[in-house]
Amino acid sequence: MSHSATPPAFSGHSSGNPPGAPIAPVFFGRDAQVVACDLLGKVIRHEVGGFVLMAAIVETEAYYLEEKASHASLGYTEKRKPLFMPPGTIYMYYARGGDSFNVSCAGEGNAVLVKAGVPFPFDLEAAAESGAAPSGENAAIAEMRRRNPLPSGKRRPLERLCSGQTLLCRALGLRVPIWSGIAVGTPPLSLLDVGYRPASVVRTTRLGIPKDRDGHLPYRFVDAAFARQATKNPYSPQPGRGGKTRKALPREARELAVPAGVETVDWANLLQR
Repeated sequence: MSHSATPPAFSGHSSGNPPGAPIAPVFFGRDAQVVACDLLGKVIRHEVGGFVLMAAIVETEAYYLEEKASHASLGYTEKRKPLFMPPGTIYMYYARGGDSFNVSCAGEGNAVLVKAGVPFPFDLEAAAESGAAPSGENAAIAEMRRRNPLPSGKRRPLERLCSGQTLLCRALGLRVPIWSGIAVGTPPLSLLDVGYRPASVVRTTRLGIPKDRDGHLPYRFVDAAFARQATKNPYSPQPGRGGKTRKALPREARELAVPAGVETVDWANLLQR
């Protein structure tokens, strides 16, 4: 498969799992971009230290063996072995001193990086419609904040608690030595389909990838309703009519409108448009 700026041919719809159903490794046996889109709104659930810590995924990135930005393109090593294992294998590595959570997809070396999330549970549908930030705190979320303070030691704002790949892992207690090479769905870690589907997804270039490392490829996906909780908000304020401010995307980004009222989203078709 060629991974140029023009999207390749995809196959695969959204999972179609019943709400609250655990996601099995077979979910990942599809193209990495399809999986990256379909992961938006899914919930990572980790039982650790007597707590059930959860976050809903709002930002992902797809990576392929053949492109220069991927770890797999650097070749097979024991640390990178999970990328070459069956779809649904967790691959974790250290980025800037923190842990990062990826899962292998169809095709050796292809994977999805989970970039950001929002603490769960809260009403994703209502928050998406209103634009409200995550609010409220239970014992589990308090534990997530304890695990992931600001560098000053103060409590990290709830809205930004999981806004970045290492922040997400720190809040959920996901560690490289424990989970890299393990299949998704292995207790006490699970991935849940809670029935939420984004209304709109921003497709744009990945963060921190130089141009000479295929940084132009639009393989980053953000739930538009939770753009403020992403690692970096893809929207920027621009002057609008009547002195009002409007949200604008960079030239390389576009919105994918997700059909309403469908059980399974045809991400393959959306990505070809």
